[in-house]
Amino acid sequence: MNAKFIISYDGTQFQGSQTQPNGLSVEDKIQEAFKQINISTKIVLSGRTDKDVHATGQVFNCILPDFWQNLKKLKRVLNRHLPSSINIKSIQEVDIDFHSRFHAKKRVYRYLVSSRKPSVFESNYLSYCENIDEKKIKEAIKLFEGVHDFEYFHKKGSDKDNTVREIFATKFYKYKNTYVFYFCANSYLRSQIRLMVGALLRVSEGKLSLEDLQKQLEKKHHKFKTPASPYGLYLAKVYY
Repeated sequence: MNAKFIISYDGTQFQGSQTQPNGLSVEDKIQEAFKQINISTKIVLSGRTDKDVHATGQVFNCILPDFWQNLKKLKRVLNRHLPSSINIKSIQEVDIDFHSRFHAKKRVYRYLVSSRKPSVFESNYLSYCENIDEKKIKEAIKLFEGVHDFEYFHKKGSDKDNTVREIFATKFYKYKNTYVFYFCANSYLRSQIRLMVGALLRVSEGKLSLEDLQKQLEKKHHKFKTPASPYGLYLAKVYY
């Protein structure tokens, strides 16, 4: 049976989502839980998240053995074996050819920022910026919509030859005491969102102009190179 899993996790507890030689990734911990209930399988993640990046709607698929037909029970059992920093939200049977990465149409990320200094209990889950200019950010974030070559908005050394991506929608809004950056795209380059958010925060501070941002997006100059903190970034949803 090919099964689709939706999971959430606290990224500060892991060295990223994909398996690591030290065994300290989200995938490694899920595989450990699988082995405890006699499941040996390959996990296919919808996409990679880096160290300290969280997820509320990460997706993976895998082939389950025939003796695990009761998916509700499997969810309960796995959650008992997993650390509290990982939670299986749902499991459902899907077509045998379903591939969580290649079949994904849209991926939504949210980045959370507080203008009030986070407490020690919040600091791993919110970024901090004392002054936020909502009007400037709402105008600037729209520049990222559409098809662009994001070569100047990705971490050098990543294994992507094609740096063209399409961003379908962006939003910037305030929810209670938290500012939310919303991005919906087909896929993302490594550190792309953190670099975009970092640039938007500089626009908010008056240290980067809309013209500067547009020129960097058009690859006319490379003025901004510092990504925002990973702590406010969440993989929120994957659409198929």
